[in-house]
This record gives sequence, C-alpha cells and structure tokens, in this order.
Amino acid sequence: MKELSKDSATWHDVAEDAAGQRIDNYLTRLLKGVPKSHIYRILRGGEVRVNSGRIGPQYRVRLGDRVRIPPIRVSQRVSHPATVSSAKRVAPRIVYEDEALLVLDKAAGVAVHGGSGVSLGLIEQLRHARPDARFLELVHRLDRDTSGVLLLAKKRSALTALHAQLRAGHVKKFYLALVHGVWQGPMQDIRVPLSKYVLASGERRVSVREGGLASHTRIRLRKRRGDYSLLEAELKTGRTHQIRVHLAHLGFPIAGDDKYGDFALNKQLARAGLKRMFLHACKIVVEHPQTGSSMAFEAPLPVDLERFLEHVSTVAETA
Repeated sequence: MKELSKDSATWHDVAEDAAGQRIDNYLTRLLKGVPKSHIYRILRGGEVRVNSGRIGPQYRVRLGDRVRIPPIRVSQRVSHPATVSSAKRVAPRIVYEDEALLVLDKAAGVAVHGGSGVSLGLIEQLRHARPDARFLELVHRLDRDTSGVLLLAKKRSALTALHAQLRAGHVKKFYLALVHGVWQGPMQDIRVPLSKYVLASGERRVSVREGGLASHTRIRLRKRRGDYSLLEAELKTGRTHQIRVHLAHLGFPIAGDDKYGDFALNKQLARAGLKRMFLHACKIVVEHPQTGSSMAFEAPLPVDLERFLEHVSTVAETA
C-alpha cells in the first residue's frame, strides 16, 4: 500500500479543463486506484470540502474551486496486465485525433463503461493507457455488442459543445443492420414511442409503449440478399436500444440480436458464422467543437460482418 496524502489533507485547485464535472467524477479521475465506494464514503461523511464548505456527490466543481481531500490510502497496484493489454488493443482502432477529439472504431464485445459485470470499460482502459491525459470523456455511447464509430472529448469545452449539438439534433449518426425479412421501399421513417423497463434479473429492456418517449429512426434500404435485407438506420433521436426495438416492432429483427431478435433463428445464424448482433455504427457527422467545420467520421464494416454478408449473398445466389 502507499499513501496518497500521507497524514494530512491535501488541497487541489480546479483547473479549467475540469470545470463542470461532478465532484464524484472529479475525485475518481484525481484519485486513481481508489474504489468508488470509498470516494462516496468520504463524500457522504463530509470529509471532502470545497472552498471550506461541505458538498454532496451532485456538486459540480467550478474553475478556481479549492477541493480538500482527506488522507487516503490506495493500493500501489492501480492497473494490471489485462488492463494494459486491453488498452493497447484500442490504439490501432483510432479513426481521428486532435487536441479536442478522439474518434475510435470500437470493436463488438467491448463495453464503453465498467459496471454490470465488466470491471473495466473502454473509457477506463483509455485513461489507464493515457495517464497524462487531463480530460477524456465519452460524448455518446454504443451498446457492448455494437461495433463502430465512437466519439470522445479531450476537453471539457469540446464535450459541452458536442452535447449541445446532440441536444439540438445536429449530430447525424448512421448504422448498418442486417435484418431477417424482405424490406420494401427505399426509405421509411419509424416513429413509435419507447419506454424502458427492468426485468426481475435487473437487466434493462425497452418496449414500444403509448406514452413513452418520442422516438424517430429513418431507414434506408442498402441491398437485399435472399431472405435478408441490409439497412442503413439514421438516428433522429437517441433512445436506448432504439434501432433494435424499432426494427423488431416492425417484424424485422436484427440478425443475432439476443435481446429483441428471433432466438431460434439466431442459433442457426451462429452455426452459419454470425457470432454477434449485426449492428454497426458506420458513420457520424458533427461540427468540430473548436472550428465549427462539418466533419464526417466513418468505420468500415468489420471483417466478421463482411464475411457473413458474403455468406448470405452466396446462399441467396444458389437458392
């Protein structure tokens, strides 16, 4: 064990790039290796002070705030080989990077955040890989089983600007999905309300429900292959599992979807080579938070999905 602050409290001045963060997130970044449970314990106990006053976990730090942190003992081992190797695997998947943005092509099976049985998510891995980064936050999220373009901010100002674009509907997000069924028509808008609920197991789900949140997905047909259709889905709103639920509601479940798909069909698809959900975030268009220029970031269809699409095409041609 090593002591972070020895026998006395330490004081930290909040810099510009940290301004606006919740105090619990600020402490998590500052106190690497300290369990979140301990951070919340010292917050609830009033041991953390800001400008000599007590604050709660919801408090957002401001530029120039003086944060008092009590003596804390943390484990000397703040990372392990699995963490480092996972972080290194992220590096080749960088699509774009500058002083404000980091754009990744996320692999399927990688959670963007730790929790729910995942010790370290992508964001935690990146922070371990970049210990000198003063700020690194997700701009949006992708489901664990969804691959593709993921946008991160390297400055608080960039995160704020991009979140404003998301709220205003100025960010365009496009996905590729392979569905079972013959899609009709070149384009269709799906507008049905969605509502979250929780299973007895604690797992979250989403369903179409009157009175739910307004949700809008625009679907374009890319190609048909036998009993399957490759679709481009543009998110007009960003609800949880929106594309998956919208398509399943219309009778076109995404191939390999283990939550809303055709489970019997999924078993057949797995034997044919599809080991995960065929959903890929292929493109995102944003205004650069510093220059205002429109920028489009793209990620090609992963090899496993490309191969399965070729398999489906071959089967269709020989049928």
